[in-house]
Order: sequence, then structure tokens, then C-alpha cells
Amino acid sequence: MRLPNCRFLACTRPGLILLSLATATAAAAAVPVSASASTDASPVVGYTYLNGNTAPANTIDGFARHADGSLTPLAGSPFRVGGAGLGSLLPSQGSIQVTQDGRYLLAVDAGSSQVSVLRLTADGVPVLAGQPVSSGGITPVSVAVSPSGLVYVANQGNGGTGYVGFRLHPNGSLTAIAGSTVSVPDGSGLGDVFFNAFGDHLVGTRTGTSLIDSFIVLPDGHLLAAPGSPFTGQGLGQIGGEFSPADPAQLFATNAHNGTGLGTVSAYRDSLSGRLTPVGSSPYADQQTAPCWMEISHDGRYLFAVNADSGTISSYIINPDGSLALIGSFAIKGTGLDLDARLSPDGRYLLVDGPGMQFVSVFAVSGGHLTEVPSSPTPLPAGVTAASGMVNT
Repeated sequence: MRLPNCRFLACTRPGLILLSLATATAAAAAVPVSASASTDASPVVGYTYLNGNTAPANTIDGFARHADGSLTPLAGSPFRVGGAGLGSLLPSQGSIQVTQDGRYLLAVDAGSSQVSVLRLTADGVPVLAGQPVSSGGITPVSVAVSPSGLVYVANQGNGGTGYVGFRLHPNGSLTAIAGSTVSVPDGSGLGDVFFNAFGDHLVGTRTGTSLIDSFIVLPDGHLLAAPGSPFTGQGLGQIGGEFSPADPAQLFATNAHNGTGLGTVSAYRDSLSGRLTPVGSSPYADQQTAPCWMEISHDGRYLFAVNADSGTISSYIINPDGSLALIGSFAIKGTGLDLDARLSPDGRYLLVDGPGMQFVSVFAVSGGHLTEVPSSPTPLPAGVTAASGMVNT
């Protein structure tokens, strides 16, 4: 993928929330008329949010998500975040996250080197929980939230590159953890930071130098580098990564910069000490260009990789040992750059931020097979260009 230094974006994996029938019903009743008028026959079952990285003021795009996979903009969208964006693509994964209890959104404000926390109201509207806080570095591009409320931010700007820890409190306030900063060399181009399902391991990708950082999370929230970390990637340009929701010892990362038709996905085994060991014949080819962002099915059986320069999504079977088997690739309607992909909480739909950064595309999921729904793609609000990052509740 040929992005400006090719970095990118989405959501702490444990943070996806499965709405109960009662919650979904209440949410549907609370959605403004403008968000449901065109889909009266299909109830609202949740919400979708994108970090716009808009300049000078950053915004979040909000959509009501319907049972048939269709999307309608929330009244008032896009919503002001509090900090500033860059007005361009973030070459990272995870620029916006939702907490496991579904109460708060966290979004990086890359232009002002801040992080904003927003409270989610009953009708899905995000409201600032307080003033944005410093990201502890320069140009934050990814944020991770553990089940316990521990937060880590990846900053990739020169003079302030590295990982910084925070505590998210029940009232939505965010406070830095003293002494938690882990600096990495400028030019590393951090692409993603994410926890495993237990929140006791943390991994970050260095897109610019094709390395992977692996840490043990100590009880006080500080990080302990794994023996051998950072690990050399199995290709060029690690951007997106994710632990399996079903097996926290299985770790996967994209290799986006190998060249035309040479994209791969790597599979690793993460030991108790955080040491990463390749699985099987890893890396696994997807026969496409620039697999940048990934998503794993909630049962841990399938992996989806978005190929930014091919306009496709590659699908793999995840075998019990963590090795991968390519199913094939599925085309995305339209042309342009395709970004982050996130599953709905029930796993029935895969949503993709793109193509051309002007739409959200929606695919029905059947095992490892994808079919774009008739209503897809859904345009973003006028004048808004989604830069990176998507979450669903």
C-alpha cells in the first residue's frame, strides 16, 4: 500500500459489546426519526463509530446499525471530539475504542497529541466526558483498553514516539500512570497497540521498521518487555495485529509492504513470557496487495484482512494450532482506499471503512465467506472523510 509512510487503524478487541434483546429494543426506541426513517422494517441493534481525524477539530461519525446490516447516520453526526485531527489518513489500526461495558469511547486526537473520552448515551450519541488529556507523546495513532480499564496509547511522532499508560476511571476521567512510558526510536512508525483478552499481554506494531513489540503487563500497569522483544516481522510493514478472542496465545499481524500481489499475514504463538514464535509455515500469502488491517471472528475460527491497494478482503481459516488456510478474497464495491474492518457484536456483519475513505461497506458473514449487503456502501456525512478507526457496539 502506498500511503504517506503507510501507517493506519480500531477497537480493543475485548471491547466489542453484545447487546441483549432488551437493550437493543430500548436503543431502537431511542433512535431519532432521522436515523431510522429509511429502515422502519429493520430495528436498530447497535451503533457504529468512526474516528474522522478531521482538522482543525476532530470529529466522530456515528451510525445506527440495523438488523438487516444497513446503516443510518445518527442525528447530529459528525460529533465534536474535543481535540484536533490531522485532516488526513492515519496509517494505523485502533484509533478509536469502546470499553468492555459499552459506556465510553476513547479516540486519539492526532493533531493535538491528545486522547478524548466520550460517554455513550442511551440513543448512541457520544458526549465528551471531560477535557481531552495529553497522550504523553506526539501524534497518537492507536489506543488499547483492557477489561480492567487499563489504557495504552501508541504515539508515533518524532520527539515523542512510544507507548504510554493510563487509567480509565468509572466517571470517564483518564489519568496517566507515572513512569509507564516506553520509548521507541523515532521513525518506527507505530501502527497498532492492543491487549489480549485477559489484558495481561500487550503488543505493538512498528510499521516503519517492520518490528513487533511484546510486553507483559504488570499488576501496577507498567510494561515488562518480553525476552527478545522487539521481534523482527516476517515481511515488511506490520500495521494491524490482533490476538485471537478464543485463544489469547494466538497472535496475528499483517505484512503490508511486501509489494504488488505479495501481501502476507503472520501467525505467532505468544508464550507466558511474551516471546513470539512463528506458527507452521507462517507467513501466509493472501495473493493481494497491502493487507493492512485485520479482524478475527468472535469464535476465533476466521481471520479477515483488508487489502488496501486491491479493493478486497481476504479470508482465512484459523486452524486449532493457529496456522492459517486461505479461503479466498472478496471484492469491495467502488474504488479507492479501503481501511479498517470490524465485526458487529453478533458476528453477522463485517463493516469496512472505505472505499476511498468516503463510505462504510457492510458484508454479511457466513463462516469465512462474505457477501456485500444491498444497502452497502453507506456514504459518510457531507464533507467528512473517515481517516481511520472503527468500532461497533
